[in-house]
Amino acid sequence: MRFVDEVSIRVQAGDGGNGCMSFRREKFIEKGGPDGGDGGDGGSVYLVADVNLNTLVDYRYTRRFQAQRGQNGGSKDCTGAKGEDVILTVPIGTTVIDAGTQEIIGDLKEDGQRLLVAKGGWHGLGNTRFKSSVNRAPRQTSKGTLGEARDLKMELKVLADVGLLGMPNAGKSTFIRAVSAAKPKVADYPFTTIVPNLGVVRVGSHRSFVLADIPGLIEGAAGGAGLGTRFLKHLSRTRLLLHLVDMAPLDLSDPADAAEIILNELEKFSPALMERERWLVLNKADQLLEDEQQERVQAVVDRLNWQGKVYVVSALEREGTEQLCREIMSYIERRGELLEEDEAFAAELKELDERIEAEARSHIQELDDRRALRKQGLLPKGEEDEDLDDDWGEDDEDGPEIIYVRD
Repeated sequence: MRFVDEVSIRVQAGDGGNGCMSFRREKFIEKGGPDGGDGGDGGSVYLVADVNLNTLVDYRYTRRFQAQRGQNGGSKDCTGAKGEDVILTVPIGTTVIDAGTQEIIGDLKEDGQRLLVAKGGWHGLGNTRFKSSVNRAPRQTSKGTLGEARDLKMELKVLADVGLLGMPNAGKSTFIRAVSAAKPKVADYPFTTIVPNLGVVRVGSHRSFVLADIPGLIEGAAGGAGLGTRFLKHLSRTRLLLHLVDMAPLDLSDPADAAEIILNELEKFSPALMERERWLVLNKADQLLEDEQQERVQAVVDRLNWQGKVYVVSALEREGTEQLCREIMSYIERRGELLEEDEAFAAELKELDERIEAEARSHIQELDDRRALRKQGLLPKGEEDEDLDDDWGEDDEDGPEIIYVRD
């Protein structure tokens, strides 16, 4: 099953049924009068969040959905049947946007949450409705109204408490394997991870958090290089970011340079995302001697002028990972308590979340517009060869599968 996190669809609600004009005509009944019934309402289109879905792949190839039209009214005051609604199930974490106005219609964050995206037309009235003391034989009826039609863009952002970010081969997949039951692919070449992986980390009884591993970033990612910003948006809903840095890279590059590149790309993507709580996690400590280890830690901290928390771990040997997970769990619990007790803190976080969402969406839309211009050969001179990630995976029929592990 492919992991698809963005799709465009068109939804069409059903039109309302027309009212009926009819008069009662039966033997031995005089002055029967009007008996035309109302039409039925048109069916509506709803989106419903389903915890069992992980991807929007069902809407990759079927992109038009139309609800049933309401039936017309009948004689003998018979009301037309209501059109059947269309229910479209989507994964939790799906944001629904009007493609024409870029207005956010809704955000589906809970299992079973229901969102109306196209309302069915209102029923027409039969001539019985127009009967009065001065109009005993009305010949007026009304037609049903048209159902709403909308072009929608659906974006899936995985819901996780903690997000991992770092260069390719920083050890993010190894880390998530070490602390959870998720088993993402691990190999000694860049971009082993090409879709987000989720794992549930359990810290004692009835205490757990969800960890998200997104594909590694490279220099120029915010401009579309590599996998670009295709998956950076998945970090926008996390409560905490773990910045993993490889302390012993195989190419002998400076870990401080790699850490600096990631922060620069993150800031280009969304300056507000830089304000999210971030912890620095220096990985692969088992490959260095103690003196060299301290030297490299200090070099990274000094280069970044880092003022936050710093952890030195070895995901492969599971050294320091247990303590780190316990502190993450404590942070998440304290944060939840503050949200309930401190209204100012809650308002500040809400405002930050809104800014991150707005900046991320604006950045992605800008890249989409530039990709469209590039395809048409309309990019300004000097930008034609820019490494934009055009339609990544468009022709990959057997693409990867997102991994959700909840036990």
